[in-house]
Amino acid sequence: MKFGLMVGEGPYTHQAADSAWQFARAALDKGHEIQRVFFYHDGVNNATKLTEPPQDDRHIVNRWSALAAEHKVDLVVCVAAALRRGITDAVLAPGFRISGLGQLVDSGIKADRLITFGD
Repeated sequence: MKFGLMVGEGPYTHQAADSAWQFARAALDKGHEIQRVFFYHDGVNNATKLTEPPQDDRHIVNRWSALAAEHKVDLVVCVAAALRRGITDAVLAPGFRISGLGQLVDSGIKADRLITFGD
């Protein structure tokens, strides 16, 4: 099965980003495909390389970057939401790219299921 994911919450605000990442890992481990992860609203904060959690805490941004590198998952950050929060290409973590809402629509069309985490 091909899944599209939308993440609408920041990495340390609510459980949404953790849940989305855990779902993506589990789906990939079972042989499913993650067609795209679209970060929207405060979810765009999952994409900034400026995140520095304490050493004993999980690093959610690095988890997403590793997932993209290992499984070629397309990590798309909403341009309007990103710019409102001061996130530009210069501060994107590896594996993320900025694009428009059309990428979310495209994911809804091409994926078998589009699952929303947060918002």
